[in-house]
Amino acid sequence: MRAPDNRLRDPEERLREVVEAASEGKQDRSVGRPGKALNRRSPFFIGMSAAAGVAVAFGIVELIVKARSVLVLIGLALFIAAGLDPLVTWLCKRGLPRWAAVLTVVGALLALGAGFIAAAVPPLAAQTTALVHGLPHYMRELKSHNSHLGRLNAKYHIQQHLSSLLSSRGTTLIGGVIGAGAMVISVFASLILVAVLTVYFLISMEKTKLFAYRLIPQSRRDRVVVLGEEIFTKVGGYVLGNIITSLIAGLGTFVWSLALGIPYPVLLGVAVAILDLVPVIGSTIGGAIVTIVALTVSLPVAIGTLVFYIAYRLAEDYLLVPKIIGRTVEVPAIVSLIAVVIGGVLLGIIGALVAIPAAAAISLLLHEVTFPKQDNS
Repeated sequence: MRAPDNRLRDPEERLREVVEAASEGKQDRSVGRPGKALNRRSPFFIGMSAAAGVAVAFGIVELIVKARSVLVLIGLALFIAAGLDPLVTWLCKRGLPRWAAVLTVVGALLALGAGFIAAAVPPLAAQTTALVHGLPHYMRELKSHNSHLGRLNAKYHIQQHLSSLLSSRGTTLIGGVIGAGAMVISVFASLILVAVLTVYFLISMEKTKLFAYRLIPQSRRDRVVVLGEEIFTKVGGYVLGNIITSLIAGLGTFVWSLALGIPYPVLLGVAVAILDLVPVIGSTIGGAIVTIVALTVSLPVAIGTLVFYIAYRLAEDYLLVPKIIGRTVEVPAIVSLIAVVIGGVLLGIIGALVAIPAAAAISLLLHEVTFPKQDNS
């Protein structure tokens, strides 16, 4: 007796049986016959494919534009995690499991940050209070023709410009202060997000890299792994080296200010250390700030401070950076300057921070991939 033809049965009943069998895992996967293949040369199919491609491309671009700020924070967290990963890997090679190595590195950073805050906040608070209380004194010096500030005021009319600014744009300044407060809250929230993402990236760094490498075809995978690990090594060396040079800049500022009696040495040291994290231009801006503050002491002290920062800038460029960072990153000075300027224009301070390792990665790819192809073509 022949089995009933499924085509003659109620389609809804047949569909219900198939769904029930599939939900119970009893469905034969080979059941049914594939339908007729679509004609890929059909004008309708070609038009729909092109329209779908344009829609997907537009959607991706729109997503990137709208999520730009979040994507930048994610990229910064990945950058920091890549910089700390060599420490985690080093601890893993000494026998620690990865989670313990990550906790050790994060705990050390938190302890260092807590110690820095504990050491810096009291003098920072005291010096900030002294600055506020010293403002009347500075105002008297502005009016005195016997002081350096008074002579500068008489020549450039600083007090009149400040009074005009406060009277004409007072509302704008108040709005700016409120906006600055909102910006501080936003920056604090961004820092928390970056810190959390950095920890997660550190914990899952090996799995993340393996997942990314699995996206590469097997025939090219070994080469990509070698280049990828070299890039991660350069990023890690740059991050750690940049932190070391920034600490040296901040400590040098503190010692110099303390030795010459420049006010607020701790505040200036912290400011220069933070600014020096921005390569090429950070220490220059910090030196200009300290030189301006040194004018409140005397003109010779300000000139000496300017000479000190010029000498430090040369020492950092030709002694510290080549010894601490140069052998790892291997980026010429002119390329570093151009990369920092372009990164700053595109992504602001974050772009300037990641510009040099990005330039190092591009240089590595050019030397290992592009140039050999060009030489053999």
